[in-house]
Amino acid sequence: MKKIASFTINHDLLTPGLYISRIDGDCVTWDLRMKTPNAGDYLEQKALHTLEHLLATRLRNSSRSDEVVYVGPMGCRTGFYVVVRDSVSPADLTGLLREAFAWAAAFEGEIPGATRPECGNYLEHDLSGAKAEAAAYLEVLKHCDESTAKYPE
Repeated sequence: MKKIASFTINHDLLTPGLYISRIDGDCVTWDLRMKTPNAGDYLEQKALHTLEHLLATRLRNSSRSDEVVYVGPMGCRTGFYVVVRDSVSPADLTGLLREAFAWAAAFEGEIPGATRPECGNYLEHDLSGAKAEAAAYLEVLKHCDESTAKYPE
């Protein structure tokens, strides 16, 4: 079988950042790398789950909601993938992500979509952990722009 694109990236060279993972037609997959791969520090499952709910809710309610295709965590627990239409420029996406992570870092109240009828694992959430991870990644996003969006080689 052909190796999928994400497995061709040397994960030993990745650091937290924002990278273009792939472009498929009019869809751009962004790698929101929050943790250094294989370094022993990963997103805790409950915080990851809550952050997924917060980010998906915020991005799908943003001014570019119709162009957000997918928001989801990486199985390795080092970040998220966000898929958007190519009409969303790198600068626009960076702005949307900064706003979404700031919102998540300050979020108070009931976690969106975290009730039994809405969520397949509604008991596994950690709002304080999600807020801390969002705040940490917001600091990373301050240094991200189109010039830093290429994977290291």
